[in-house]
Amino acid sequence: MVSKKIIDNLTKSSWIRAMFEEGERLRKKFGADNVYDFSLGNPDVEPPEIVKETLRKTVLSDIPKMHGYMSNAGYPDVRAAVAAKLRHTTGAPLEAGHIVMECGAGGAMNVVLKTLLNPGEEVIVLAPYFAEYLFYIDNHGGKPVIVSTDCSTFQPDPQKIYDAVTPNTKAVIINSPNNPTGVIYSRTSLERISEAIQKREKEFGIKICIIADEPYDKIVYDNTEVPSIFSIFQNAIIVNSFSKSLSLPGERIGFIAVNPRIDELSALMDGLIFSTRTLGFVNAPALFQRILPESLNAKVDTDAYRRRRDMLYEIISDAGFKCLKPQGAFYLFPRSPIEDDVEFCRSAVKHNLVIVPGTGFGSKGFFRLAYCVDEKTILNSKKAFIALAAEYK
Repeated sequence: MVSKKIIDNLTKSSWIRAMFEEGERLRKKFGADNVYDFSLGNPDVEPPEIVKETLRKTVLSDIPKMHGYMSNAGYPDVRAAVAAKLRHTTGAPLEAGHIVMECGAGGAMNVVLKTLLNPGEEVIVLAPYFAEYLFYIDNHGGKPVIVSTDCSTFQPDPQKIYDAVTPNTKAVIINSPNNPTGVIYSRTSLERISEAIQKREKEFGIKICIIADEPYDKIVYDNTEVPSIFSIFQNAIIVNSFSKSLSLPGERIGFIAVNPRIDELSALMDGLIFSTRTLGFVNAPALFQRILPESLNAKVDTDAYRRRRDMLYEIISDAGFKCLKPQGAFYLFPRSPIEDDVEFCRSAVKHNLVIVPGTGFGSKGFFRLAYCVDEKTILNSKKAFIALAAEYK
């Protein structure tokens, strides 16, 4: 009954979920306090108080048709508020008409890809990458083209991107701060990518869209700059959500923002709104759209994540693992002591450590740790990491 394509995709499905299920098994056997699960990037810091206050106020209000349909693009005042916030952060002259409210960044990404892609067109994905990108591209008849980043810095290589562009290339996905590495792509890297893409566009007579996936843009440490994509790329679209910045992953609220300088702006906006409807999203959740105008200047306590980053980084470094200290998001991406990172992560289970192989992110020989967990879990994991590392000395 189930399609062959889905059966095939299930066999390649997310290592993140697979390891989380392994963690569930271990918790039942040994108890939650004795399992150190770093598999799932599920924000555990509570939403800012303004979000809770606005939610309470809105739920108890008597706004007419509060739970009814609205324009597929979202409430006009919410779109205007998001545009105003982005004008400040990106420097681009955004208005409500450049914004479409969506069901999280995942929904937004699917809407963008459906709007852009003709069958067989290529989308460049930088590894390490969020694994769902490959399925999202496939959803809309596209072909992912994987381009590796520098294995020591995880910065993109403009020459590799240049070499990967073909006459069939339609888009490049940029995820910064990055999942799984926590790396922020530097302005220099992005400007060199822009130069490489413009050169290829002229050579092939094509237009390439930059899709910036930015759900971690507010989870940033050490005053590191997150460069504005709109200031670097003309044909750029941002997809974002409030899953991480406001700790609302289960509410599925996000948006698409289109650079006002983009080619064929009017047709693109019409396409995005049409795709939102025909993919079955219809519109972003009404209730959580209404809490945004008063909450856009808030963000979660990033100091809590920074403390955990520093704690876990110190633990794994002391144990002997090599790792680039991340500048954003809430992940570490250390090197595996053996090339077979899947086997290494299976070995970690013996120590009640639940970690995700880098293979699941297109980067063999690494593993990911999500440190959006209780600080006690991090502290108590120290002996387990030391014991695991000792097996490979």
